[in-house]
Amino acid sequence: MKYFYSHTPSYFFIVCEKGGCPKLKRQKDPPRFLFFTLLGIVIIYLLIGTILITNLKVNSNFIQNTIVNLSSKDVFAHFLRAENHYFYQKDEEEIITLSDTSKLAIQIATNVKPTDARTFLGNELPGLRNYDTEIVVAGEGTDLTTLPHESAPPTEVLLQERKVAEEKLKEREDNSTDNEVVQVNPPKNKTVYIYQTHSWESFLPLLKDANIPDEATSNDARANVIGLGQKMSENLINKGIGVVHDTTNMTQTLHEKGLRSTKAYTVSGDIVQEAISNKKNDLTYFIDIHRDSARRSITTKKINGKDYARLYFVVGKEHKNYLENLETAKQLHNELEKKYPGISRGVFLKTKSEGNGVYNQDISNKAMLVEIGGVDNNLDELYRTVDAFTDVFADYYWNSSEAKEVNGNG
Repeated sequence: MKYFYSHTPSYFFIVCEKGGCPKLKRQKDPPRFLFFTLLGIVIIYLLIGTILITNLKVNSNFIQNTIVNLSSKDVFAHFLRAENHYFYQKDEEEIITLSDTSKLAIQIATNVKPTDARTFLGNELPGLRNYDTEIVVAGEGTDLTTLPHESAPPTEVLLQERKVAEEKLKEREDNSTDNEVVQVNPPKNKTVYIYQTHSWESFLPLLKDANIPDEATSNDARANVIGLGQKMSENLINKGIGVVHDTTNMTQTLHEKGLRSTKAYTVSGDIVQEAISNKKNDLTYFIDIHRDSARRSITTKKINGKDYARLYFVVGKEHKNYLENLETAKQLHNELEKKYPGISRGVFLKTKSEGNGVYNQDISNKAMLVEIGGVDNNLDELYRTVDAFTDVFADYYWNSSEAKEVNGNG
């Protein structure tokens, strides 16, 4: 018997020696998985070659920022439900969808976020990097057009004293019904440190003949953010929380040191370190109070018939432990929104390209920068917000096991 193979790979002829018609028999096809395996290897080699040729670099920080909003608990629950449908509730939203996965893959592969035009043009258009502030949690009305910006005036401008509106301050004091009497014996353990890096930041309604945002500066503690820090300090002390409130006039201190206003965080950092070194303190929480330069339409919210100055949190990402501070800010934002819907404009991440980038937050995983109100807010609105913040913060503080241990209540 002789065998003659045809050019067709799946067939061969068998020709009998005695003659006869050729019989066509089918060979067994090669396994399909072998084909796809070879194809996959070719694609991988092509992908690796493309990356090497184009010198494509994927920033690890970018990957971290891309997935930072995923909750590890939610991801675990997602995969648990996938294996056991008993845990699956139809009214729960899926945290991982095909759409989300495809967007994540594009961002990691290209450093481009399809829904954010800044990632397409950030390196090409001068000045666009000023809008690189990342919106981690967007509050009501927060988008790229309402991003916070830092622009400290020169020290010589800050030294020009602006008169406060004495009549408005007195009127507010006379009509106020929320003045609290601070405890005679405040808590001995000082665990919260309140300070104001830009102590000159003030509010137009509290100043005389001031009309534009750049004029909202004052070294009078009654009219600037030091007053908000004092109010916050009193509130927390009355809730049984030990507080150290720094009232440094940063304008004067910078002037005495011969420094520009851009060095304010360096000076406030030294002040904070000095407070930490004081053995009488057991500081864990650090709150730096600021005010935004945005106008009233953005910084004011009516809640239950009363106007509140809106606030937001800024987290510096130029240090290795920023994610812990970010988590603290997110938790406080969420709790504020539960009790006072719309009061928070959100949580923002900043690098050195948009500001200081650290904001002294490398000293603790419970450090925060809180911007309260804007240039157009008055004391009634500002104090309502300080009350709201301290109400939520106190609950967060006492629910912390660390705080309970420090104060002997755990």
